[in-house]
Amino acid sequence: MATSDAEKGPYNHDGSPASLEQTHSHDVLVNEDRLRRSLSARQVQMIAIGGTIGTGLFLGTGKALATGGPASLLICYSIVGAIVYSTMLALGEMAAFVPVAGSFCTFAGRYVDDAFGFALTWNYWFNDAVSTAADLVALQLLMQYWTDVFPWYALGIIVWVLIVLANVINVRAYGELEYWLSLLKVVTIIIFIILSIAVNAGGNTGYGYIGGKFWMQGDAPFVKGIGGFASVFVTASFAYGGTESIAITAGETKDPARTLPKVVRNVFWRILLFYILSALMIGLNIPYDYPSLSTKSSRTSPFTIAFQMAGSKAAGSFVNAVVLTSVISAGNHALYAGSRLLYTLGVNGHAPKVFTRLTRYQIPWVAVLTTSLVSIVLFSLSFAGSGQVWTWLQNIVGVSNQLSWVCIGIASLRFRAGLKAQGKEHLLPFRNWTYPVGPILCIVFNTFIILVQGWTAFSPSFGAVDFVSFYLELPVFVAMIILWKLIKRTKFRRAHEMDLETDVYTKEDMEPEQKGWKGTGKRIGTWFCF
Repeated sequence: MATSDAEKGPYNHDGSPASLEQTHSHDVLVNEDRLRRSLSARQVQMIAIGGTIGTGLFLGTGKALATGGPASLLICYSIVGAIVYSTMLALGEMAAFVPVAGSFCTFAGRYVDDAFGFALTWNYWFNDAVSTAADLVALQLLMQYWTDVFPWYALGIIVWVLIVLANVINVRAYGELEYWLSLLKVVTIIIFIILSIAVNAGGNTGYGYIGGKFWMQGDAPFVKGIGGFASVFVTASFAYGGTESIAITAGETKDPARTLPKVVRNVFWRILLFYILSALMIGLNIPYDYPSLSTKSSRTSPFTIAFQMAGSKAAGSFVNAVVLTSVISAGNHALYAGSRLLYTLGVNGHAPKVFTRLTRYQIPWVAVLTTSLVSIVLFSLSFAGSGQVWTWLQNIVGVSNQLSWVCIGIASLRFRAGLKAQGKEHLLPFRNWTYPVGPILCIVFNTFIILVQGWTAFSPSFGAVDFVSFYLELPVFVAMIILWKLIKRTKFRRAHEMDLETDVYTKEDMEPEQKGWKGTGKRIGTWFCF
């Protein structure tokens, strides 16, 4: 396989070798910006959806309903949705200015402390490796809808090979696969919401008019009290996890200073439609004690149950198949994001330089293969029971996502302080309208949620394994910051000393927008991901 070292350069922003003068409309230092910019606006828009809609929504909502009840499901998904939107505005501001594959992990190192960036990048890389494994485990859970005799490892290995090939061949192959898989998910969710309204109004078998009666059944709407409510936060965080990783595609996006702000603005509507509306309909139509909704050995997607309730077993099988493809999509995206972060670790000297080796298509192939190997090793733990292992992996990923959101908030505050101190605020291609309130609330709320969501590990009795899955990330994260600080003697970045030159895009670097009806049509098409 033809390779080249990432440290060679300089390069153009499309990833091809160039002189420093060619790299920009004005001279700019380039460090990470060496991957080929092949992802179009329509692909990036759809990946913004695809990276978030996966097992967390299709399977996690069932677990959340069973453990917390319908009110906990709706409230927690709404609160976490608001936090994620605020986080994305802060991240979008930074990513449009410095569109690199390291994204918020790079920002943490540049604007806070190199040790902070080191710990966050390794944490998020492991998050993506675990997410890929969790998606492979989820495949087996979904297969149980049809059969229990299919070998637990077979489908996972087949899909693992598929997504590794999609990620190692060409970034266009990854982008196109993700686009069509994500489009299928979006269409399914829209059909699900329309069908759910019909089911609730009486278009079902054996339930009649449902209305809000399942909200008052048994222990609903809040099942297991404060413990059940708190536990849904980690499930919701797992479901939304990946929204922030859209910024990782910034390193391979065409015209990032214009494309990324559009993607971030549209995230609000996607959160409202795909997450909060879905959570509302699931809570209304499915009782929290529905059989097989969430057990140690199995899971049935609430989306599949809704179609069954409408009286169609065949439709239930179809939806289960769509959910299965969504899991493949989410695993594909997690592997992509993880490999780009491992590449970033190599570029920034936080990992061996071997991870920066690229194919002739500028794909970090060593990083892709390493991340995929870690995920398949974690997947092999499934013999302990797919349902239980998936819950543990989900907890680890959920907490890791929350840590990342806290770090994005901190980096955003420091980034703005640096811009102000250096008189560069006017260069921003996109401004976060919630600053400074948004990032501050993001830090405070996420910290609170991280501390209280492990309630079920203590009540009614202490569960050692659950406790570890909820809180393992915290001491490891702090220890990595301290370790790197001691080894490298890193210093806190002062506002006037921050690097606001390397890999920067400003308003001057935006490609001119096409005028007339063709330009208008293209902009509308991009919003709808066409």
